[in-house]
Amino acid sequence: MKVIEGYMPYLGYKTYYRIVGECKGNKKPLVLLHGGPGSTHNYFEVLDRLAEEGRAIISYDQIGCGNSYVDGHPELWCSKTWDNELIELRKHLGLDEVHLLGQSWGGMLAIEYLCDYKPEGVKSVILSSTLPAAELWAHEQHRMIKFMSKEDQEAIAKAEETGNFDDPAYLAANERFMLLHCAGEVTEDSPECLRRPKKSGTEAYVAGWGPNEYNPTGSLGGWEYRDKIGGIKEPALIISGTNDLCTPFVAKTMYDLIPNSKWELFDGCRHMCFVEENDKYCKLVNEWMEKYD
Repeated sequence: MKVIEGYMPYLGYKTYYRIVGECKGNKKPLVLLHGGPGSTHNYFEVLDRLAEEGRAIISYDQIGCGNSYVDGHPELWCSKTWDNELIELRKHLGLDEVHLLGQSWGGMLAIEYLCDYKPEGVKSVILSSTLPAAELWAHEQHRMIKFMSKEDQEAIAKAEETGNFDDPAYLAANERFMLLHCAGEVTEDSPECLRRPKKSGTEAYVAGWGPNEYNPTGSLGGWEYRDKIGGIKEPALIISGTNDLCTPFVAKTMYDLIPNSKWELFDGCRHMCFVEENDKYCKLVNEWMEKYD
């Protein structure tokens, strides 16, 4: 498949983008918004196959990570930086009509973009393992921590109390938590895009979100859109896994509040439904987009 890579000037830096395939007929491009903040586009390459249906699939590394890496600028790591980057990318690439897919933090970005900017030309939005409020997310992570061993619970509680997130006992406990609810270990059998070394935006993550998934102490710590998502007019597909950081309660909250929405719950999946059930995920997303092209 045809792959185009390029850079867009942004805030005196540059934003890397990657376009796979091209649109045919009436199909509209899909723009992918990765998580983190700071996770890079890499994992989204498992969705390249969606381009085989005659649709351009556009991913990019948000400023602060991957091929758009910047550090030493904590003032950049707030939602407005990433909102405006998405706005500029659509202009730069001439994306008048699009579908949006945001995973984790990328879903928050999609929600904020739709609610606060009311953009034209968004045919539908796919909210994949994401959230409507930081407080709700933190509450649900702490609920799931209670199912861990007493030792892990104590290690996490101690780190939260002392602010020492470098303690080996905490690091081990957090790793176990993420293996349960985020993703499995990367092995030689994992897709190449997951095995490939990447430059994660650690500063963007810590300053934007926090030290881990359950302590949103960064600029997004007060992020609250439960009172706004009822205004989303675009058709919305919510996707989550039963073992996801995006718990069924988080997903159902979005489903209940967004008027024109559908919710698909993936049995046994963690935070990476699109990797763990790639065939099912791609079929679902492709059929969804075809319905709303």
